[in-house]
Amino acid sequence: MTLRHLLLLPLLLLACNKEAPAPAPEAKAPEGKTSAAAAASDKPAAGAEVGKPAPDFTLTDYEGKTHHLADYRGKIVVLEWFNPECPFVKASHTKGSLKGYSKRAVEKGVVWLGINSGAPGKQGHGPERVAEGRKAFGMENPVLADETGKVGHQYGATNTPHMFVIDAQGTLVYRGAIDNSPDGEGESPKDGKLVNYVDAALEDLAAGKPVRTPDTRAYGCSVKYGS
Repeated sequence: MTLRHLLLLPLLLLACNKEAPAPAPEAKAPEGKTSAAAAASDKPAAGAEVGKPAPDFTLTDYEGKTHHLADYRGKIVVLEWFNPECPFVKASHTKGSLKGYSKRAVEKGVVWLGINSGAPGKQGHGPERVAEGRKAFGMENPVLADETGKVGHQYGATNTPHMFVIDAQGTLVYRGAIDNSPDGEGESPKDGKLVNYVDAALEDLAAGKPVRTPDTRAYGCSVKYGS
């Protein structure tokens, strides 16, 4: 990691913690749950366990369509915890490993679902901000609203982005970071070689092999659960 990236990371983390303005009048405001998620986890998150069935859920996206995870059985599913205003999400979707990636994965038959567990009043919450983010990042996959944080806590999602891969049998086979470049830009992989962990997991599944790296440390902004 270069000196420029070492100096940049604290600024990105500071921007992660910036609160959003109050939610728009039409936004729902259910009671949220608290989280002790840090900006970067020291170890893989508790919650959904790799090698076990992924927790089922039903959520509605910001365009009004309901998604039931069990309905996607038979297909590989990628879950991306999403905050359109998180600087790490912005970097990854405009410069790093997430740039155009969901579209390419969907073209190969993967179901890609973004999930926003931000509570009302928190950074990145609300349909307008999500719509702006999807447009800016060229995202075509749906983003699901998890305002109570229930699904985020079920999975142990701590960061944005935080990635989960579910195989066709409904088993969680990967959880963690999108890649090994904690600046989100794909320019500072720790071992000098950029590794897209989600892409590697999808390649292993396509080849009928066990996922070689099933669990990694997530990085990015903390998920903005309710307080």
